[in-house]
Order: sequence, then C-alpha cells, then structure tokens
Amino acid sequence: MLNPTDSKKVDLSMEFCGLRFENPFLLSSGPPTANVNKIERAFEAGWAGVVTKVLGSKPRPDPHPRIASLHYGGKVIAIENIESVIYPLKEWLPKITEIKKKYPEKILIPNLMGGAEPECWQRMIKDLQEAGADMIELNLSCPLTDEVWTVGATLGQDPNLTREATSLAKEVATVPIMVKLTPNVTDITLTAKAAEDGGADAISAINTIKGLIGIDLERMEPLPSVKGISALGGISGPAIKPISLRCVAQIAKATKLPISGIGGISKWEDAVEFFMVGASTVQLCTAVMIGGYRIISNLKDGVSTYLYSKGFGSVKELVGYVLPKIKSQENLDYSYWTTPVLNASRCTKCGLCQIACMDGGSAAITIEDGLPKINQEKCDACGLCAQVCPKRALILKPWD
Repeated sequence: MLNPTDSKKVDLSMEFCGLRFENPFLLSSGPPTANVNKIERAFEAGWAGVVTKVLGSKPRPDPHPRIASLHYGGKVIAIENIESVIYPLKEWLPKITEIKKKYPEKILIPNLMGGAEPECWQRMIKDLQEAGADMIELNLSCPLTDEVWTVGATLGQDPNLTREATSLAKEVATVPIMVKLTPNVTDITLTAKAAEDGGADAISAINTIKGLIGIDLERMEPLPSVKGISALGGISGPAIKPISLRCVAQIAKATKLPISGIGGISKWEDAVEFFMVGASTVQLCTAVMIGGYRIISNLKDGVSTYLYSKGFGSVKELVGYVLPKIKSQENLDYSYWTTPVLNASRCTKCGLCQIACMDGGSAAITIEDGLPKINQEKCDACGLCAQVCPKRALILKPWD
C-alpha cells in the first residue's frame, strides 16, 4: 500500500526560464492576484508564484456586474468575464518592490499590456525590471478589446505583430519574457513560432476563449447583463480544458520553448495532464475564484502521491511524457479493436448505454433482466456506451 509519507520525498520544484519555483503551481493573471494583500495570502498558502492582474499605461475601469457562469450537474463548469480593468503601472511599481522584499523566494510575474505606441512596451519593461519583477508576461491574448498595440488578442492573432512585440520586449529585457497566447486563432502554432522567432523565453497558454455564456430568458438579455446590455467575453473554467490541453500539446510539438499551461485546471489530475503534454508549470485562476487559495494543498499532495505511485521522483520527469503518443490520425492502428465488457456489480440498470447505442451508436445493446447485453456482431467499438455509463460499469477492453 502506498505510504502517503513517502510521497513527500517527491521533488515538486521546477526550474523554469532559469528561475527556481518551489512547486509548479502559479496563480494566473486575474481577480485572485488583483492586489498586494491577495498576492501575499497566496504566497502564505503555498503558491510558488503569481502573475499579477493586468498592468499598463492606459488604465481602464470594470463594468458591473462582469461575471456570469454556466452550470452542469449543479456545478460551475465555465465562467464568462467581461473584465476590462487595467491597473496603472506606476502605482504597482512600489508594490512589486514591496512584495519581492517580503517574499524573495517566491516568483512574481507582472502581466503587461503596453500602450498605443510599440516603444511604450519597452519603457514599461524597464520599469518593471527595476522594481524587481522576476519575469514578465506579455499579454498578447486578452479577448476583450480590438485595440491594436494597446492590449489583447488583436495583437496576438497576428504572427507578425506577435514576433514584433516579442522582439521589442527582448531588446530591453534583462529578465525572462513569457508570451501569453490566445486560443482565438485558427492555428496557435503559428503565433507560438512567431513568439519563439521573436526571442521569447517561454510561452503561457491559453488565455480565455471568446464567447457568450448565455441569455437570461426571463429578461431576454445577454449575460452578464450591464443595464440590459452585455459584450462578448472570455470563457474560462473546466469546460475549456480540452481546448487548452490541445493547445499546449501543439505548442510543445511546434517549439522548443518551456510552457506554462493555463485553462480549465481545477484539480491535481488536470495539472498532471498538462505536465504530460509539455507544460513545466501550470497557472490557475477560475478554480481559485471558486475554491480559494487553499486548493494548493490538494494540488501539491495529489501530484506528489501520483508521481510516487508511478515511480517518478520529480515533476520534471513527467513533462512531455505523452507527447510521442499524440500523432496525426492517419498514423493510428486501424486494426486495433476494443469491446465493452460489463461489470454487473457496478451496473445500476439505468439503461443509458442502450439509449446511447441505439440513437448514437450501432444499436448493439439490448436490455435483459435490467442489464445491458452487447451484440458483438453489431458493435463497432465506438466507445460511446462506456462514456455515458455513470458508474463505469462498462469498460473497453482489447478484442481478442
């Protein structure tokens, strides 16, 4: 039996862009990093680093309200935010110095949105470095504005502008430059390669996905409603994890840059998946907004126990582990065949597998004495039945 005490021997530290992180968990830019008090409480809770809320030369206010959520099964699976706040850089410079003086071993990363002129980025980077920033995250990915050379995805959706902004930053940078990419593109590898060509030291991916969370059917207003009006916003939370996981895997295959994975991470299992597809660190925001800074304990304990159970001594050994197993579809073995096998003791006789197979599969399941029976001659091994089973009573196994 696994001894939880032994799992503490696992090394959770990570070297990322030449900086030592005591563990691979960071807070991403957002409400949990919006002021000094929050950042200090996060560090006290055990987070290795934080990325500040957006800093810039052109302050912007926030609308009220600015958050709406999507629920499934009684749980929040996605949040839309229409936050537009940019904090004045000058006000934050002494705060950065203050935080670093108090927590020298923690990693502090300002999230930077430059001004209307490209040169403004360079001036701000110099100021942040003098204040004591360990690294700077270039925000080329905010989906909430269309202002070129000011903020956001309009800049990061153009590989040429991405390369240019990164290059300008690197001309004056004495600390690592991490470029935060937007998923709101056709091919994220193009902007990732552009950032690499521009001299980026790392990539963080992804920022929120542009979307509309829903409509208030009673009031007939889009959400979140600001006096009856709303705007397209950034979608975050567990629902976007498959997209962010895909993006990190693509970037890891397309570039040689270290990656900080973001998007839908809410538990330690999610973090492990991101490490396996190439992320060296991970950033969380929505999960902390819902569960608080305290979730760091479960994240660290879960990853440590998992690594120990698999025979790994450090997180580093896990980074990119499954990348060689992700290939284009034409490289799959089409002769491989599986079949669903029933564990009758787990079956609740709900009949969901039969309904799914009848209307979405190959009509290979019938119900006898309340239990599903698979007709192997009809079954085409799509796997749908195993996915809809609420108790995992149906398991796919290789066909002999």
